[in-house]
Amino acid sequence: MVPALELRGVTVRYGDVLGLDEASVTILPGRVCGLVGMNGSGKSTLFKSVMGLVTPDSGSVAVTGLTPGIARKRGVVGYVPQSEEIDAQFPVSVADVVMMGRYGRMGFLRRPSAADRAAVAEALDRVELTEFAQRQIGQLSGGQRKRAFVARGIAQGADVLLLDEPFAGVDKRSEATISRLLRELADDGRTVVVSTHDLRALPALCDEAVLLLRRVLAHGDPRDVLRPEQLARAFGLDVLAEED
Repeated sequence: MVPALELRGVTVRYGDVLGLDEASVTILPGRVCGLVGMNGSGKSTLFKSVMGLVTPDSGSVAVTGLTPGIARKRGVVGYVPQSEEIDAQFPVSVADVVMMGRYGRMGFLRRPSAADRAAVAEALDRVELTEFAQRQIGQLSGGQRKRAFVARGIAQGADVLLLDEPFAGVDKRSEATISRLLRELADDGRTVVVSTHDLRALPALCDEAVLLLRRVLAHGDPRDVLRPEQLARAFGLDVLAEED
């Protein structure tokens, strides 16, 4: 089986700053993987490496056996950011935002086909936003907006979906909807990597977890990765004491 994601000894430097330090991890298709680490641990750099937005100084990255750049161009990998700046007055509808996920499949003029419209309609239905399809994106609540961006990733049809803090600042309904959807995507054979600080939700949501501190400290069952002695390596004992 070709891994959905495979990083081998990936090191990334930003000048004198070390972003990743010989990070290695393999994630198989049809899995939900939680990516855990404190701020500055390299989570964003790992995502950028997978998306082909940064080039490692050493090591290799493969997305379903493809280089990150080719995977991104083919729509094999999709990314849902933690937040996006939205002009509340800009006249773009929720459906328009989701349709952006289809741009890579359209021609130069970006004229949506019947298949594109069907993909957008299905994605909106799966995130429970069909009734808001023609509403201006800036008029949605924070949770609804996050669901719209998740729908954009689904409409793209990516085999690998990266989500950066998808539960940050969302309401309970949106959190439940996104969690259910991520599990459904994995059941469909897609691979989902979720960067999150919500450690308590990981065992129920994820099949596996990766503990990162510029290199992979632990990878496996979330209950094993999230043991106090493991977390202490990444966050420090003082942080754990404060959480308790």
